[in-house]
Amino acid sequence: MSITTATRLENIQEYYFSRKLKEIEKMNQEGADVLNLGIGNPDLPPSDQTLATTESALRNQNGHGYQSYRGIPELRQAFADWYKRYYNVVIDPETEILPLMGSKEGIFHISMAFLDPGDEVLVPDPGYPTYTSVTKLVGGSVIPYELNEENNWFPNFEQLEKSDLSKVKIMWVNYPHMPTGTRPSLQLFKDIVDFGKRNDILICHDNPYSFILNDHPYSIMEVENAKEVVLELNSLSKSHNMAGWRVGMMTGSPSHITSVMKVLSNIQSGMFLSVQKGAVQALSNPPDWYKQINKVYESRRKKAWEILDLLGCSYEKDQSGLFIWARLPENQKSSIDFVDELLNKAHVFITPGAIFGNQGKPYIRISLCSKIDLLEKAKNRIKKHS
Repeated sequence: MSITTATRLENIQEYYFSRKLKEIEKMNQEGADVLNLGIGNPDLPPSDQTLATTESALRNQNGHGYQSYRGIPELRQAFADWYKRYYNVVIDPETEILPLMGSKEGIFHISMAFLDPGDEVLVPDPGYPTYTSVTKLVGGSVIPYELNEENNWFPNFEQLEKSDLSKVKIMWVNYPHMPTGTRPSLQLFKDIVDFGKRNDILICHDNPYSFILNDHPYSIMEVENAKEVVLELNSLSKSHNMAGWRVGMMTGSPSHITSVMKVLSNIQSGMFLSVQKGAVQALSNPPDWYKQINKVYESRRKKAWEILDLLGCSYEKDQSGLFIWARLPENQKSSIDFVDELLNKAHVFITPGAIFGNQGKPYIRISLCSKIDLLEKAKNRIKKHS
């Protein structure tokens, strides 16, 4: 007997990093000792106070059952206070915040809440692959919009509005941009919000990197009346070294939050209480905590630049986020072939830009989630095999 899968899987592949990590694991089992510079998985710990608060909450005898779908009031208030303190954005914790088990699930919940089969979605190229895969899973049509180095990796709104936008329901944006590390400006966010209003498009801004190597965190919600057409996702994964904790949030108008809540409440059953308590503490970290984390990333970034120089790549030094985005030398192969050759020869894994879209084909990306000695070891291996 043969049981077929749903047709929605026909155009979906297993996530690139999931497939590649299996390959790397096999190589390591065979004695390769691959140095992984590809994954944005923070290796630094959360603050001591976060860990202590979480440990204490574990002993709460009433904290091991189902929790509220909306998160505990303290967590919603902590997110609201965090937005006011660092973004100068006022959010109602009762109606305009929805805690999430990581912002990645928010991409799915938003898509389920607002997309019908055939609805079109503007997805950045290059951009986070999950925007594309989730759109396809829910039956939407992906419309890539090109970002390029010449335009500072910003959308070309004039070009976009020359196309037929009548079926477009959602536009995904992400600044500081992943994978390029481009920082936003308030003017960019105003342009994005205006575009959404003019064309009746829900703007979904994914904002997990605003605190990494960035002295001025921005939120698109700083734009006046942005909530009318914007949902913003945020996360503690990168900003607070809590990727495995799966703590994120969504903010937007009460009506948009209510729509997403209909999906969320039918899929998950609330976040573990001690994790929520730890997140409340993490969101109260003082500014100096973020500065100390960024000092570590600054030192790693310098070492990553040395690796890229050795590879003959070009790159901008003014990038935010956990990665360095770099253009391959003109005479090099595609980024997929380049990365595979480096992996097989030097046993060093770097992310190919091609997985982020057509515009990423001549680029690679190095993660800063590795200690200095590992980055130095990778540099020496590359030098030996070049």
